[in-house]
Amino acid sequence: MLSLRTVARSAPRTLNRLSSTALRQSRVARPSSLLKSSWAPLRSSQFASAFSTSQFRQAASEVDEELSVKLDSEIQFEGSMKEVDQLPASVKDFLENSPFELKDEPGKEDVTLTRKFNNETITVTFSISDLTNYENEDLYNEDALGEDEFESEGGNRQARQETDELLEDEEEEGNEAPVPCRLNVVVEKPGKGALNIEALAQDGQVMVENFYYFKDAKLAHGDTAEIAHIAQDVYPGPPFGTLDEDLQLLMERYLEERGVTQALAVFIPDYMDVKEQREYQAWLKQVKGFIDA
Repeated sequence: MLSLRTVARSAPRTLNRLSSTALRQSRVARPSSLLKSSWAPLRSSQFASAFSTSQFRQAASEVDEELSVKLDSEIQFEGSMKEVDQLPASVKDFLENSPFELKDEPGKEDVTLTRKFNNETITVTFSISDLTNYENEDLYNEDALGEDEFESEGGNRQARQETDELLEDEEEEGNEAPVPCRLNVVVEKPGKGALNIEALAQDGQVMVENFYYFKDAKLAHGDTAEIAHIAQDVYPGPPFGTLDEDLQLLMERYLEERGVTQALAVFIPDYMDVKEQREYQAWLKQVKGFIDA
């Protein structure tokens, strides 16, 4: 599902598209005045230069001022939302009671959780880029569906309306489904390589997609493009879904014992929302500071 801010900002898309289309058509339909002026000789190049320079300077100044005011308005709005909203209970409980240590560097998309378990080092990495990509994909699908229905005479408008009403009811009841988030879990032992588990945190569950093994622990992290390229040439193991079911269950229990649990699956999507909000506010302030400089 989409965040409230994303939904609010997606509403005027259709109007903007129509306005842009009309503007392009008007420019194409009336080229004669531009063509005539291009052939007319300039009698005073000094006058033309002075006029255009002052005009653009004034326009730039006005746009900068309006943009700065708008950015300030957004900053004030987001600040008021921050004061009202409290940190989700799932986030507070996890940070206070979990054995994982959180590493969240401002300005970076990736978030890392690390812990020790016996002689093992366990790292769980996720990214707020999943949230942005998920929302953009949903908006694109909604726009495409709306355009198809508008252009097609046989479009099932009633079905679309029923779907919209169902989504509105879910949002009003507070049953908005969390965004699915990809997890990269690495379990490594000194001198023994590492296990690399690719999983999905969704609906309070951790769903394992791949369970790999690398003799070189560096390949499991893929910190650089070179290491990631080398890892592609190594056979890490078969797809998780092709394994014996009992083996799959035991591997899932193996992860749960190391803290990759339902509590983690609930925490990560909620923390993604918190971090995305923080990064958005920081972005607004940085852009305003640049405009005002």
